[in-house]
Amino acid sequence: MKRLLIVLIVGLFLQVPITVEAQILGKLKRKVEKKVEKEVDKAIEGEKEEPVPEEKQTKETKEEEQIKAQEPTADQEPKLVWAKYDFVPGDKVIFEDNHENEENGEFPSRWDLNQGNVENAEFGGENVIMFRGGQAMIIPYLKNPEKDYLPDVFTIEFDLFIPDRNAFTVYFYDRKNQRPPAKYTSNLNIRPESMDLRPAQSSLPNKESVQNKWAHISIAYTNGKMKAYMDETRLINIPHLDFNPSGISLHAYFSKDSKRYYIKNFRLAEGGVKYYDRFLQDGKIVANGIRFDVNKATLKPESMGVINEIYKLMSKYPEINFSVEGHTDSDGDNDFNQKLSEKRADVVMQQLIAMGISEKRLSAKGFGESMAIDTNDTPEGKANNRRVEFVKMSEVKSRS
Repeated sequence: MKRLLIVLIVGLFLQVPITVEAQILGKLKRKVEKKVEKEVDKAIEGEKEEPVPEEKQTKETKEEEQIKAQEPTADQEPKLVWAKYDFVPGDKVIFEDNHENEENGEFPSRWDLNQGNVENAEFGGENVIMFRGGQAMIIPYLKNPEKDYLPDVFTIEFDLFIPDRNAFTVYFYDRKNQRPPAKYTSNLNIRPESMDLRPAQSSLPNKESVQNKWAHISIAYTNGKMKAYMDETRLINIPHLDFNPSGISLHAYFSKDSKRYYIKNFRLAEGGVKYYDRFLQDGKIVANGIRFDVNKATLKPESMGVINEIYKLMSKYPEINFSVEGHTDSDGDNDFNQKLSEKRADVVMQQLIAMGISEKRLSAKGFGESMAIDTNDTPEGKANNRRVEFVKMSEVKSRS
């Protein structure tokens, strides 16, 4: 390469005038040297990519990051936020059947038969009402059942074992003693994965099913508005019902291959005063919708409707502080009931603390059976006595 360069330079020097030979020589020399260096670099390292200016690189990187950020990830995918369980039981029990003192194999003493075959039984170690067959249907055994015995605001709760896809139906009138509504749409059909009450119908989310399981059924009626729940999921929400509920009938539909239905823990209650209004009026909130396992302080899932409402109330009004007070009925030993009521009050308090309420705003007490608000001679009276009260702190101080 150097020899070639010398030859070119000498040749040009002989052919051009002296006045310009220096300029041409310098320019040509620089050009040839640059060409030679480039060829050598290619041979040794291979051709390199031209570097991207830092400013351009920064801009493109930012654009790539923005595009990537807009792409949905597993954590950023849209999520359903659904207040599906807002059920709060009525505060005055008007009909209760927890199957106390029932004889296995006999007809349930608190009910009347409309059709089919229904008997008391033991299922899974618990006393239940068994719908044996014959399109079995029962109604509450009440005085003057021909009259409208459902208040303008009421709730219904019971546990239902659903064996197959046939419907278990709740009629909102007494089919033995009352005339049906003008519009024959007064029945709530319950299946393992859905409910329907015309015109509403919906299924459990994510293709869930409670077939061959116990499900807690809750129904709330408030001056024409009706909601119905399966466990903690609201499936029916009708703003204006086109008939007036006047009574209750429970019907298990049986096809040729149907299995048996069972129910337990039926409760009909009157209620509807908002918790804040009760608090302003009475200085306390009486809640018999907080449920526990028998003779235990273990909260049942359906208790969360009430506890959620108390949590919302305390979150909205930070000046409200509660003494959580447990009460029992008169069944059992006095000392056992006292300790049980204390444990239950503490469990409720701890649940509220776990949800975010400051422990400084809460205290827990138990009174056993010493402060009954109803008779202990009837199932309804006992149900009203089994309760948790949320008492304003100042009221507690004035009482002591």
